Amino acid sequence: MSDFPSFLSALRPEVDETLERLLPDAGTEPAELHEAMRYSVFAGGKRVRPALVVLAGEAWGGAREDLLVGGAALEMVHAFSLIHDDLPALDDDDLRRGRPTLHRARGEAMAVLAGDALLNRAYEVLGREPASAPPERRLEAVRVVADAVGTAGMIGGQVFDLRHEGDLDGRAEEGRQGAVASLERIHRLKTGALIEASTRLGGVYAGAGTEGIEQLGRIGAELGLLFQIGDDILDGPWSRSWSTAAREAAARSTAGRPRAVRQPGTGEAGRDGGLGPGRRGTPGQAGDGGAGRRRCRGARPR
Repeated sequence: MSDFPSFLSALRPEVDETLERLLPDAGTEPAELHEAMRYSVFAGGKRVRPALVVLAGEAWGGAREDLLVGGAALEMVHAFSLIHDDLPALDDDDLRRGRPTLHRARGEAMAVLAGDALLNRAYEVLGREPASAPPERRLEAVRVVADAVGTAGMIGGQVFDLRHEGDLDGRAEEGRQGAVASLERIHRLKTGALIEASTRLGGVYAGAGTEGIEQLGRIGAELGLLFQIGDDILDGPWSRSWSTAAREAAARSTAGRPRAVRQPGTGEAGRDGGLGPGRRGTPGQAGDGGAGRRRCRGARPR
């Protein structure tokens, strides 16, 4: 499979069909909550994380039907992270993928509840499906996602982002190394953890074994960092200080890795990096990136 964007386009209807089946119907009570969940899940995302679950799992002989279940659960987690990160307490974004963010469209209270419900639904799905999977496999799937979401993963990364907000502003050159290291940690947790979970989850459902799952996890961790660095480079004009840090992180930590990462600022990261050209929007228009990047890069929402 040499054309990842084409694979995404072909797989997306299957992912959406699985999400349709697994999410509560919009007319089921409480209808306003279920409608809000669907408003965010079906907002036009590229479905990168489900695609990685499928690719990793099929490489080990996993059944696509099983892999789509895990991918759909991860997409619910991703939607939860976007809803909460858009809230006024964090990024305070008005638009995502060209339309009002959930808290602007349905109110802050409903946005908080819909995000919570999506995260909970994801764990329900992972714990119950696919019914044909051995119980220990479903339990391991829950553990993989919980680790990626929790205080040692995506949510912890959001805290580090809050802690280090503005770290590069006006910082002398000799003080930049620590700030770049902080940026890499934030990227690995906030964006990378869920991408790493995607490849691990594929291995879990495919029965890849401990060594195979670890190998897939290492691949996912590097893909997650590459994805976020590439996104920062392509979005460089929004925040010069943080996109400079992304270039430094790429030069320091990816020597010998794909050319797209080692030649920042060329617009090649999204293409050669294998995750597609990504989303480019107008100022204030959010896209399909990982959880919470605005604080790392000034005014650019993720």
